[in-house]
Amino acid sequence: MSYDTLLSPVTICNLELRNRVVMAPLARHRASQPGDVPVEMNAHYYAQRASAGLIVAEPAHVSRQGQGGWAAPGIHSDAQAAGWKSVVGAVHARHGRIAALLSHAGRLSHRRLRDDGSPPVAPSAIRARHAQVLVMLDDGTHGFIDADDPRALETGEIAHVLLEFVDAAHRAVRADFDLIEIDAANGGLLHQFIATGSNRRTDAYGGSVENRMRIVVDVLEAVAGVIGAHRTGIRLSPSFTGADIEDAEALASSAYLAGELKRIGIAYVDLADADDALRHALRDACDSAIVASGEGGTAEEANARIERGDADAVSFGRAFIANPDLVERLRSNAALAEADPSTLNGGGEHGYTDYPTLD
Repeated sequence: MSYDTLLSPVTICNLELRNRVVMAPLARHRASQPGDVPVEMNAHYYAQRASAGLIVAEPAHVSRQGQGGWAAPGIHSDAQAAGWKSVVGAVHARHGRIAALLSHAGRLSHRRLRDDGSPPVAPSAIRARHAQVLVMLDDGTHGFIDADDPRALETGEIAHVLLEFVDAAHRAVRADFDLIEIDAANGGLLHQFIATGSNRRTDAYGGSVENRMRIVVDVLEAVAGVIGAHRTGIRLSPSFTGADIEDAEALASSAYLAGELKRIGIAYVDLADADDALRHALRDACDSAIVASGEGGTAEEANARIERGDADAVSFGRAFIANPDLVERLRSNAALAEADPSTLNGGGEHGYTDYPTLD
């Protein structure tokens, strides 16, 4: 099978990408402790996968309060920014492109992740049922436990969250990231503001679609002011129902946001989870490039989606874990290796940088 379209160059965000295979953000929980700092091992991992047209790095929390799991890398300290700069440098040395994913977990967190034992924050004090968080356990090992009960952010605190994203954007620029992507997907804080089930606020950040989208639009405008709208993207998953996310107005929210993306001039949308109606609404209403998720699909399907005009590029997640040379394997029609599920979250080099390439 030939994947000529998938493997062809494309220009997104004024950057020419050598192919349309995007590495999706994959939380691997291997940042150095203490401090949640990316180190040489992490740089090696990303450099191995630099043949992707674009790498979207794993979620980087914009504050300690926004951390969503043990050993998840942050981007709110000088040491973390320096660590990311080494990661970016390793990718660039292999002629790759990489985007920072600025994230805040909101209620998908636990007080065990903070030194002061403070609870997670959320739009409303509604716990994410059946959602789990990776933490350090009492016996010194790490494991998953249920997400904690959050407290609702005060109206005055939301401006501080916005400033955390701005500070993180400045650090991402200093780390030489090619692009900055805002995480408004998969049940994180910004997604919690968007969704009707998790946002029961009665102030300017709740109720109407415009109010629920307010913080998302504010973050996008502020980050675009740091790096430029032509180098800014957003990750969305309007059909996502994990992490106890319920949104009775997902289509209306997507349509409203599409107009705002066009107004601001956001370069691309990383669409992680969307049904056909939502995907078409975003595709038709904004000028942004679309990176569609290929998770669970085949490279043949990804190639066809691009040829149909449904997307400009397609992202792959788990396939990149066990296949650091995924692009080369697609080009040569080689078999794909399977990831070891026991090494996905936490650990060292094993199951991280030791997957073999074809050569």
